[in-house]
Amino acid sequence: MVATTVVLVSVIQTNGLTKRYPRVTALDGLTIDIQPGVTGLVGSNGAGKSTLIKILLGLAPATEGTAAVLGLDSAADGAAIRAQVGYMPEHDCLPPDVSATEFVVHMAAMSGLPRTAARERTADTLRHVGLYEERYRPMGGYSTGMKQRVKLAQALVHDPKLVLLDEPTNGLDPVGRDEMLGLIRRVHSDFGISVLVTSHLLRELERTSDHIVVIDGGKLLRSQTTASFVEATAALAVEVTDSDAHPDGAAALRSALAASGIEAVTAPGRQLHLEITDDGVYDKVRDAVVELGLGLVRMERGRHEIAEVFRRGPDAGADQTAEVTSAEVKR
Repeated sequence: MVATTVVLVSVIQTNGLTKRYPRVTALDGLTIDIQPGVTGLVGSNGAGKSTLIKILLGLAPATEGTAAVLGLDSAADGAAIRAQVGYMPEHDCLPPDVSATEFVVHMAAMSGLPRTAARERTADTLRHVGLYEERYRPMGGYSTGMKQRVKLAQALVHDPKLVLLDEPTNGLDPVGRDEMLGLIRRVHSDFGISVLVTSHLLRELERTSDHIVVIDGGKLLRSQTTASFVEATAALAVEVTDSDAHPDGAAALRSALAASGIEAVTAPGRQLHLEITDDGVYDKVRDAVVELGLGLVRMERGRHEIAEVFRRGPDAGADQTAEVTSAEVKR
């Protein structure tokens, strides 16, 4: 039996892509290679995300460099790219006096589907995004979450090979965000459609994407798998309960660990943070908790976050910081 090698063809490639406007450079020599799957594109406002999408769809020319989508040149084959790619815009673009069914059927027909096929695909797609029961209502009465689902449906209705989702969770409450993220994962897992999703919410990309591309000021900061971004660190967080003998359990545990040569820092919520120097640290923490009669709530190894790229830059030291929270890039 002869072994076969599966070669993944890039869905998006750029080489030295540059876009200059009279007063600003939106993209500056951007070179990326995005494989099939779910890819998160993260960057603060003005990082060049929207400009990149416009160039990829053939809606804006590049100043220098090249871009290809599904093997097609974005400068020469824009119409062919748009026939195979779905796009969910960030801004509100839905006509309020039209129903979801009418709108998505119209978008399907614009993508080249015959009228009958467009109606069939619309019904299936609206059911997939959870809007089947509401499909005949005018969209002006829809909630923000429902409108986002309509925008996702119109991006999927013509069965594209790739979808570009621009800030799909904007304006959604926590439940709505979770539901939208679940839909995005299913777009790839259930239908095999590759996804490029832009967001400033870093934790969402950690949960949703297989690969992360980080850009800032139109330049590439980093491109790697999500697993590489969130790999385990040498930090250990320990949370304990108090006891009658030790009303401040964290302080008691810190003293006990110090006697064993382990330095720990007290954190809010009866927590200690310490460094894992070897595997024996786990046993020493456990033994100290038992001897003190405390309750062990959790002992968890820390993980890197995507936000650290913005705090440090691609090669900078930990002392360099940017205006970034641990949850999101400030817009």
